[in-house]
Amino acid sequence: MLKKAAVTIIGGSLTLLGAALLILPGPAWLLLPVGLAILSLEYPWAKFWLRKSQRQFYRSAAWLDRKMLLRKMR
Repeated sequence: MLKKAAVTIIGGSLTLLGAALLILPGPAWLLLPVGLAILSLEYPWAKFWLRKSQRQFYRSAAWLDRKMLLRKMR
């Protein structure tokens, strides 16, 4: 029970801070997945959102790689 409370408090705080940093300047891209990873230790819904965000990060990185490659070719 103590572990679940600690996971909820720490993971929830990091996730909420990451969500706030989507609007405010800061490393939201770092805090959101870390918070979700911690929450996914106890909550299946957090694992779902973590996987979804990982897929989106992968797609974004691949898109950026393609853009940079095209720019180098010019």
